[in-house]
Amino acid sequence: MKSVSRSSPEVELTGFGQPRKSQTTRTTSSLSSTARRPKFPQRDTPRNQLTLRLGHRRRQDRIRWSKEDVDREAILLRAYGNGTAVLIDREREAQNHELLMKHGLAPELLARFKNGMLYRFVKGSVTAPEDLRKPSIYTAVARRLAQWHATVPCITSNGPPKEHRVQEHPDTQEIIENAAPGKPTPNVWTVMQKWILALPTQTEEQRSRQENLQRELEYIIKEFSQRPGLGVNGLVFAHCDLLSGNVIVLPTTYAVTGAKDQVSVTFIDYEYATPSPAAFDIANHFAEWGGFDCDYNVLPSRSQRREFIAEYIRAYFKIIPQPHVDVEAEVKRLDAEVDLFRGVPGFYWGIWALIQAVISEIDFDYASYAETRLAEYWAWKQEYDGSRAATGKEMPLRERRWEQLE
Repeated sequence: MKSVSRSSPEVELTGFGQPRKSQTTRTTSSLSSTARRPKFPQRDTPRNQLTLRLGHRRRQDRIRWSKEDVDREAILLRAYGNGTAVLIDREREAQNHELLMKHGLAPELLARFKNGMLYRFVKGSVTAPEDLRKPSIYTAVARRLAQWHATVPCITSNGPPKEHRVQEHPDTQEIIENAAPGKPTPNVWTVMQKWILALPTQTEEQRSRQENLQRELEYIIKEFSQRPGLGVNGLVFAHCDLLSGNVIVLPTTYAVTGAKDQVSVTFIDYEYATPSPAAFDIANHFAEWGGFDCDYNVLPSRSQRREFIAEYIRAYFKIIPQPHVDVEAEVKRLDAEVDLFRGVPGFYWGIWALIQAVISEIDFDYASYAETRLAEYWAWKQEYDGSRAATGKEMPLRERRWEQLE
């Protein structure tokens, strides 16, 4: 399956002859180079050097910038995609960025405009799906995610601006806000409720699917929304989109852990960030080990998940020290929660892809991707309720891999 972007296009503004596609952007491999970025005239300036000429014709002073200088001063121009307001609250995204920036977890936000924003470039290397499976990387992700969850408060709002609200019927906003009673809004449950209400309903088949997904969401919310967990009221400030393209390995000079030779990472793209159970955020990240190809053979084994969660718990309670914390018990508890949540990311991104199949202009088979992700949810549910075993059917590959120790 081709790779595809969940985020808005970004262009890094540099001095090396032309803007280049930012390393922080996930793009569709099927797009041509001209589709990814506009053509700019080539110049003779070496790509490792920027020359600025200051002054009048008779006397010019030159300032030479190295690649490191340019990376340090580079900014990203982020332009929003067509019709994405139905999926993403852009006002909320900006609030997320500003909140994370205050806690030292996001680059400086420089400007906002109607259809995008400007912010500083994050220096580092973008990971690929195979990188997420390296112990040095996934333990670094665990530490950074724990820092997010332990440090950043869950912010609430009075709902998105009127122009960003879906308008299927007058009670839509009330339905969304009451999706998970007793939980501050927005949250991962209200996001899924909003998306389901935004699904196309022009045909009988579409209406039937929406009704079916609505029933399933109500089932998921009943099963999971009131479970105890880390954070406040069982919610942490979650990234909710920790695929490989959103994980940046920082240069060694940027390392923040203080440990010699320990890898440090940071996260980018905060448009899906929202209060969520920590177990959902972690389960969602584990699902991304297989990339957009959904290669279930490389999902984390039980031992890998346990190592990740142990690192996460140690980092979490180092930031939020509590007396008499039984670290092993906390690891076991969160491991069990992540195991329960393993099917929910498939439901989440399956709904997302059904909407993208209608609104996106990207050359990608979102409809097939939706079926693949939703099938992950159905496979989990059949294990959860015992219906698969009762019928004697073979366990699906994803579930078999999830059970493997190594």
